[in-house]
Amino acid sequence: MHWALPLGVQAVCTTRMGGVSSAPFDQLNLGDHVGDDPVAVAQNRAFLQTQLKGARPVFLKQVHGIDVAALHGTTPDGVLADACVTQDAQVACTIMVADCLPLLFTDDAGRVVAAAHAGWRGLAAGVVEQTLRVLCEQARVVPEQVRVWLGPCIGPSAFEVGEDVRQAFTHVNAPTAALAAHYFSPHPTHAHKWLADLAGLARLRLQALGVTAISGNDSSSDWCTVSQRSRLFSYRRDGVTGRFAVCIWRS
Repeated sequence: MHWALPLGVQAVCTTRMGGVSSAPFDQLNLGDHVGDDPVAVAQNRAFLQTQLKGARPVFLKQVHGIDVAALHGTTPDGVLADACVTQDAQVACTIMVADCLPLLFTDDAGRVVAAAHAGWRGLAAGVVEQTLRVLCEQARVVPEQVRVWLGPCIGPSAFEVGEDVRQAFTHVNAPTAALAAHYFSPHPTHAHKWLADLAGLARLRLQALGVTAISGNDSSSDWCTVSQRSRLFSYRRDGVTGRFAVCIWRS
């Protein structure tokens, strides 16, 4: 992960390699809701925790919403939310994905960390804005003092959507509506379908909010979950599959 983090903040992004799950969840599946053997998932999660240098990953129940959970050392797994934030040390904000966009946040001083899960529904509904607002309130900073990393997601050559998705971004009363149209291109073979740049839409929203320090996913094929078959899980590609994770924590 090439991201300039403040002192005392650490982050990781897992791949599908290195775990114990069998096909089609091979290998490092961290999702306990996809039909994988629970024993294998538990072993994979235990392996992840060993990589976090003492921090505990807190797994959410993600529902494509915009709720932001405040995490503490005693927060159990399974909290219903699509984003999380913490000031506590050794508590890892964790997001699982297999095509949706994961985002990690921290302020320049590393006082607060956060993570968010953004499929198109959550992104259109405002999960990025909500996560940024909560982090800024807790860290007492403005968006210009926040750093954001965008993780792997379905790329703009693979994310086929309908007109309803396009209108969710372009036909709304939002400052980004006019510019959002540039992140949709007509599908070359399917009439009335579009190819959407999910990471690009997230960058657009972050920039409109005043965030300038944006790293990670640049919408190239290297970051596309569908394209990177050997490295990343993709629900759109495989249907039944595992989940990889991103984590951020204060040490």
